[in-house]
Amino acid sequence: MLTTIHPKLPMRDKSVTKNYYLNMLGFSEFGGQDYEGYLMVEKDNIQIHFFEFRALDPKENYGQVYIRANEIESLYQAMLNNNVNIHPAGQLQRKAWGQKEFSLLDPDNNLLTFGEQL
Repeated sequence: MLTTIHPKLPMRDKSVTKNYYLNMLGFSEFGGQDYEGYLMVEKDNIQIHFFEFRALDPKENYGQVYIRANEIESLYQAMLNNNVNIHPAGQLQRKAWGQKEFSLLDPDNNLLTFGEQL
């Protein structure tokens, strides 16, 4: 019965989050109108929603999303070409659990992990 999932992550500043996802990661904003304190972005077949949490301390934020991908090498290279900071321990690598993955942190310390099944 379940068909899709759209994670909701915290953001401190909508304009900063919007700029990062649209201009750095290549997402697009969607929805018919601009909602105060709320942002929805999409890329290919995924959507991520954000809710405003101005008091968020990024050092205490443990928001995480695992995003399945294909052509992971091309995606990783596109991120590097766009000067996206890869997580210090998140360079593209094969994992023991049969995935090839890389990770990054958004401006609010939400961890995005991209993985492709080997």
